[in-house]
Amino acid sequence: MTRFVDVRNMVRWTAASGVENIISGMIGYLEEDFKRWEEFDKTPRVASHTSFGVIELMPTSDGETYGFKYVNGHPANPARGFQTVTAFGVLADVHNGYPTFLTEMTLLTALRTSATSVMFAKKLARSDSKVMAMIGTGTQSEFQALGFRAGLGISTLRIWDTDPQAMEKFVANMEPLGFDITVASSAQDAVQGADVITTCTADKANATILSADLIAPGVHLNAIGGDCPGKTELDAAILDLGEVFVEFPEQTRIEGEIQQMPADFPVTEFWKVLCDQAPGRTSDEQITIYDSVGFAIEDFSALRYIRDAVEGTDYFTELDLVADPANPKDLFGLLAAFAPVGS
Repeated sequence: MTRFVDVRNMVRWTAASGVENIISGMIGYLEEDFKRWEEFDKTPRVASHTSFGVIELMPTSDGETYGFKYVNGHPANPARGFQTVTAFGVLADVHNGYPTFLTEMTLLTALRTSATSVMFAKKLARSDSKVMAMIGTGTQSEFQALGFRAGLGISTLRIWDTDPQAMEKFVANMEPLGFDITVASSAQDAVQGADVITTCTADKANATILSADLIAPGVHLNAIGGDCPGKTELDAAILDLGEVFVEFPEQTRIEGEIQQMPADFPVTEFWKVLCDQAPGRTSDEQITIYDSVGFAIEDFSALRYIRDAVEGTDYFTELDLVADPANPKDLFGLLAAFAPVGS
């Protein structure tokens, strides 16, 4: 039998556990897996692009457990009543190939993305960071805000979105949770006095929502919106202002902000920072940039985390997903028990 966490149970578990508690716990799993980065199979995600959006598979394995996520990205979906991003994920035992765990990952990906951003920021943002600017207040924004409060203690936010209703939604969701929120008049206004800048827009376009002259010394850029070919958010000149940190360079060069740069543009793989093989932030004046695209090992960590978290609870059900006859060589025998076959 395969354990299954459906949407209802994911929501129940998240509400009962608390978003900030989950993100804090997930960071520990992420750090464990990033520190053993070299043990994993790694490949850029397998993407199918159309004029509507993209559907991707994100696989990895540590030699004991195999995991993958199915995820889409369709920027025009909200206007048609659909989510921009949906996902589900699987863990399997590599010894026999059987799937052991299946879960929705639309909500879990939002939690994972925030946890990964915070993991990077704990090493790359200034330790005295107090204010975060958020450019884009769509689906991911609340999770980012809660994550940065849990991980860095940031509760003062300056927000901007081209959609006023998205900002109203964000304020309605976050103000009751104790955040101090300023609704800015532009992206330029939003970044004034910010220690951390999170960019999270959905349009599948080579946009420039921030220019280099807006980035002050000492800022950490959490650039999470550029995540597929032809989709960027930052003025390319920003990438020359400081050190760029990435997950898996082979994927980020295809999908991240650095797709705008030459193939030999220098970047730092973040796992090396965690393993003390490369420096993170080196001064209070340094500009640091997390060029986020999301990588399969992060989903693997998130899947491990929820699998362990729901153990012994009622937040999962069992699925009879794999045909498993008593005689492994007699698959046909499963049919004979129910009706005559072959006619």
